[in-house]
Amino acid sequence: MIDEKEFIKQLLNPKTQNTAFQKLLSDYQRPLYSHIRNIVLNHDDADDVLQNTFIKVFQYLKNFKGESKLFSWMYRIATNEALTFLSQKAKLSGISSEDLQNKTIDNLKADLYFDGDEIQIKLQKAIVTLPEKQQLVFKMKYFEELKYEEIAEILGTSVGALKASYHHAVKKIELYVTSN
Repeated sequence: MIDEKEFIKQLLNPKTQNTAFQKLLSDYQRPLYSHIRNIVLNHDDADDVLQNTFIKVFQYLKNFKGESKLFSWMYRIATNEALTFLSQKAKLSGISSEDLQNKTIDNLKADLYFDGDEIQIKLQKAIVTLPEKQQLVFKMKYFEELKYEEIAEILGTSVGALKASYHHAVKKIELYVTSN
């Protein structure tokens, strides 16, 4: 495996760009899709956001300073794209983001790509009640099993703040699940 700086050079070099970008897609398409899908919930929406994410990655790679890992930088772009997508979709629908997420959860059973059961739907409903940051932290830790250090780099916050957010999220979800 080549080191990240060398890989970025390959991505920026017109002669090696296509091959390097194909490798980038094969390495990151699946984890980024999962991350985006955890945020937007709908398969088709996740595909659209994933496509926009890779367009932005390609577009802005020349501005990547290497202050974080490429993985973290791409996850940050994917997170921002997913949140922007939800915000715009809610605005176009004339409803709040929370109402949009509840509506999406209600439609999960009809989604061919959703293989969860009633418990999973209840969990998703509980997650929607959390503040946005707690939702992100919970999903990244619980579903994607990212380390606190990785989440801190992606979200640009401290590990201590993330641990507190995750702890509060878990308590709120437990309360929701036991009382509903």
